[in-house]
Amino acid sequence: MPLVHFLPDAIEIEAREGETLLSAALRAGLPLAHICGGRARCSTCRVIILEGHNNLHPPNAKERAIAAQLNFPPGVRLACQAVPLGPVKLRRLVLDDEDLEMSSLFIKGVTPGLAGVEKQIFIMFADIIGFTSFAEELLPYDVIHVLNRCFHRLGEVIARHGGHIDSYMGDGLMALFEAEEPAAGALRAIRAGLEMLRAVRALGPYLTELFQRSFEIRLGLHYGQVVAGTLGAPGTKKLTVIGDAVNLASRIEAANKRAGTQFLISADVYSLVKNKIQVGHMAHLTLPGKTGKYRLYEVVGLK
Repeated sequence: MPLVHFLPDAIEIEAREGETLLSAALRAGLPLAHICGGRARCSTCRVIILEGHNNLHPPNAKERAIAAQLNFPPGVRLACQAVPLGPVKLRRLVLDDEDLEMSSLFIKGVTPGLAGVEKQIFIMFADIIGFTSFAEELLPYDVIHVLNRCFHRLGEVIARHGGHIDSYMGDGLMALFEAEEPAAGALRAIRAGLEMLRAVRALGPYLTELFQRSFEIRLGLHYGQVVAGTLGAPGTKKLTVIGDAVNLASRIEAANKRAGTQFLISADVYSLVKNKIQVGHMAHLTLPGKTGKYRLYEVVGLK
């Protein structure tokens, strides 16, 4: 009988003849998610095959349809449909309730945007501290899974405070917060930032258990004028913002490293909320690509 090695559980199971990976796991008491009941109507039982790709029956029509719909990368199979013929080593990708929620999300179409309009907006950049060293010994698909897990959690926080993620840049992101009343918008964005820091810290035990390491994030927030519009080639256009304020927000995030901080805001943001936040370090720094020095404030809490 073929041997199937499951990670991160480090459990080896003998699969019976014609038995799927899902059936073998459930028979052994392994909690492999299968929200549709193993009928190839969801992707929650998906696994990444690490070794023995050729020791599985080729995907059937049902599995091929889901793989095409969700753009599965090479090596990802539905455990409810994959039947082992020989030794296989794999990793479960859906491990808990939050993963389960993520696995049911479908990519939505991009709403057509504007040809170009100027507006004042809050721009936040977030970047994972030391992610290169964190990821260097992980499998590529594990790296993507960790980033998706982190970005999913941060996206929930941002949306809860009235913002949205505009774009992702490797292990970082840019979020935007609009507000008719600037002081209220600044406070919403800062509340979001503080909660984002807590959310990533709360992810630490999960990361440590699976990968024996963890990480935190740095944030930079600025308020300024941008041009909002759609960019991209036909068929790939995306609504985004450009302008000097965007570049400045990015530089403020990067300045955390020199300042030894995690959440810096510009003087423009500070002037809107200075009586409502707790400030730690105040830095007066030159920023790459900018002339003069900029006064930046570390946010450590709310009053």
